[in-house]
This record gives sequence, structure tokens and C-alpha cells, in this order.
Amino acid sequence: DLRPPVISLALSPGSGVFMVILVQMTIVGKSFIGGNKEIALMANLTASSRLWQDAAGIPRFSCRNCHMALISVKTSLPSSMLPKVMSKFLDSTLQKVLPGLLCPAVDAVLNLVNAKFTTMTSKIPLGTAGALQYALLNPPMTTETFIELDLKTILHQKEGKEVDLPMDQPSLASLPPKRHGATQLILSANFLSAELSILQASFNLYISNNTILGLPPLVTTMLGALIPEISRVLPPSQPVVIEMREVKAPVVTITPNKSFVQLFSTTEFRVSPSGSAPECLFVLDVHSNLEAQFAIAEEKLRLSLALQSLSRVALASSSLGIFDELPLKRVLADIIHVAYVPSINRVLRGGVPLPNLLGITYQRANISRFEVG
Repeated sequence: DLRPPVISLALSPGSGVFMVILVQMTIVGKSFIGGNKEIALMANLTASSRLWQDAAGIPRFSCRNCHMALISVKTSLPSSMLPKVMSKFLDSTLQKVLPGLLCPAVDAVLNLVNAKFTTMTSKIPLGTAGALQYALLNPPMTTETFIELDLKTILHQKEGKEVDLPMDQPSLASLPPKRHGATQLILSANFLSAELSILQASFNLYISNNTILGLPPLVTTMLGALIPEISRVLPPSQPVVIEMREVKAPVVTITPNKSFVQLFSTTEFRVSPSGSAPECLFVLDVHSNLEAQFAIAEEKLRLSLALQSLSRVALASSSLGIFDELPLKRVLADIIHVAYVPSINRVLRGGVPLPNLLGITYQRANISRFEVG
């Protein structure tokens, strides 16, 4: 009859975890003098485990040594028989059998933990855009108060091509102070930028007249009122189609007060006469600054964006000749605010999958922003 063990854990700096397990059991059997006899014993099982990194970049625990020391033994044998019988029993049985009986249990528990670590490195789909995978960048580091895992994020595009990510690691001194008893996960702005780069093909959007509420009529008359050159060469009231497309990877910037995402887009204006193929009028280079808000939902980090400003609006090409594009800036800001940003936010609802670290949940996580100097 084995009682639930009492387990004490301590971190071993530079090594792994040191375990002390108080084992209490009662052994019942036939006595050589007849009848059932009980032996109640208490023992301390001590084991140290090493935390290391395997070839696949997965954290692993392995038991390095396991020892057992008897604390007390009580038996129902008559007191007159205790000295001789107990001495023989302890020497020949308990001290030899119990380590082989109990130490494999330590290995079994560590294997269960290792199985949870293995799920951390599984590929996680990012919708239809690609996949994300976490693995160790460096061997685990153990201190007296916490275990640090430096993770690398492996992003795969839909075609399977791996996305290059900077491997710059912030020093521990630059990170916010760790709260006692809490798990702290640090995600870099570079990683979030790369995550958005995987999704950027899904940001492309076609906008036509009357498809989105809140926009001015998308017809040549509206453009002609802003750009006289257009009114002289195009018939009025022709439908206009706008294509928004990302041409460079988005850039995420995180500061203690606000976080931003920069988008680098092209906006192509096409005229779409009835019965004819759309014709390109002109293309604008547009750089947008958007504020980013973070939230946790369904064990994922979710971003939502809001337009702050347009830092650049420049004519990239034109079939109408050179003209002043600045009058289009306000209309373009309305289009991005009302149509483009909400479309991107719908894509971002899928969220950024967070690493599965021993089954911990993120639902009650506190989100804080900081800037690494």
C-alpha cells in the first residue's frame, strides 16, 4: 500500500532540477511464524535530473542519479524478534529492492514531462498562409529561481520555404523584472514582423463602388474633382476599382507606451468601363502607420490595427502623365481606414499561436510592452 508521495523540488543552477520524494508504504505478507504481518516504512528518495537540449531542439529531462535512505521502519512482529529479523530484512531486502522499485518511477515521470516538451515543437498551421514551429535556440539555462528557454521561431510559407529571422537575443538585464512564481514569455518585434510577412499576401484587397459603406462613390467623377488631369482624359461616372497590395514585409515596433505596425503598400486605381477589361490609371506608393493592440484569446496572441497616419503617398506610375497626388491623400486615408484596415483585422483574428510549454494556459496572462535598449 503506497501512499501519495510528498515531492519537493529545487532548481540546481547550471544543471536542472533536484527532487526529494518522501515515500511512505505498508508491506503486508505472510510471516514465517504464521499469520499476516505488516511493515510500515518511510524513506527519502533523492534524485537529480539534467535539463538539456536534444538534436531536434527539444528540452529534455534525464535522471542522473537516484538514492534512497530509510527514515523509519515499523513492524507488527513481536518485539522479541525485532533485532535479528529486522536487521536481516533491511540488509538483504529493503536496501537492495526499493531503489530498483522506486527509481524507475522517477524516469517514468520525467518521460511524461518530456512528452509535453515534444508537443512544443510541433508545427502549428497559420491558416492557409503557412506554419509556425518553436524549438530551442540555445541549451536551457537553470538558475536558483527560474529556468530560461531561449526559443527560436521557425516560420514556413505556404510553399514550405523558411522565412529568415534575425537571431538577436536581448540580454536578461534588458528584460522587465520577473514576477515570483510566474511564467514569463517574451516575444520579439522581429518575430511579430515575420509573422505578419507570412500573412501579408492575405492582406490584398479589391475595392469597388458601393461594396463598402462609408466610402465616397468610387467613380472617375470623384477622381476628376481632385485631379483635373483625370477629368480632361476620362469620361465621367465610370466605375473605379482599387487594388491594395503589400509589397514589403510589415515592420512591428514595440515601445512601453504604444506599439505600431508599418505597412508598405501599392494602391492601384483602375477604370472599369462596362463591357471592357479594367485599365490601370495610376499606382501610388503608400506607407501607413497603424497602432497595434494586443489581446489573448483561445491561447493565441491577437493583434488589431487602427490607422494613425499616412507617412508617404507618392506616384509610382501613371497612364495619365505626371500629376499632384497629394489631393488624393485624404480619400486614400478614408479608404484604408474604412475598408483596408478592417479587412486586415479579419485576417489577424486567427492570432499568433503561443508555445505549448508543459500545458500552461495563457487565458489569464497579463500583457505588458517594453523596449529593449
